[in-house]
Formats: sequence, structure tokens, C-alpha cells
Amino acid sequence: MQLNVTGHHVDVTTSLKGYIERKLDRIVRHSDHVMDVHCILTVEKLRHKAEAKVLLTGATVYADATENDMYAAIDALADKLDRRVKKHKEKLGDHHALEAQKQNGTA
Repeated sequence: MQLNVTGHHVDVTTSLKGYIERKLDRIVRHSDHVMDVHCILTVEKLRHKAEAKVLLTGATVYADATENDMYAAIDALADKLDRRVKKHKEKLGDHHALEAQKQNGTA
């Protein structure tokens, strides 16, 4: 997995980048098809926004989160991405073949 972190009106420190890497490792554990992650951190007045685009084989998953704290925004972003990657992984499974086997009595 290749991780790109950019910041708008915020300095991306090594500790902030390390925190993002630790949070996004959970996504990699759920799907082996993660190729590239581009994360953008933005600060506008009191709003801290974290957004990310995850390139999977055959799809792109996008999520964003806005909080009062950057670390809380990253936590919310990781949760949203985790749910969306799991949902995409479930869609990849061929459920129709399993239903056909059940109707024929072979399963």
C-alpha cells in the first residue's frame, strides 16, 4: 500500500503521518486489494477535516470527516473507510452462485 498525505493550511508532521498509517492499517487487514491511499488534511478556522481516497482493484472508495480536533477527524475517517471497504469486499463475493447451489440441493 502506498500512502500519500498532504496538508492544506496544516503541517504534516511525522507523528501525524504515523498516526494515519496506524489507523489505516486496519483497512489493509480487511482487504488485500488496497493499492493506494491519498489522504488530505485541511484546517479552516476551527474545523479540522480529514479526507481520503482509497484505490482498490476495480473500485475507488472516498470518505471524509470533520471534527474539532485533527486526531478525532482521522479516527472518524478511519471508521468510515473501514465500513466502506468491508461493504465493497462483501459485494465482490458471488452470492448468486451460492443461492443456485442451495436451490439445486447440492449445498
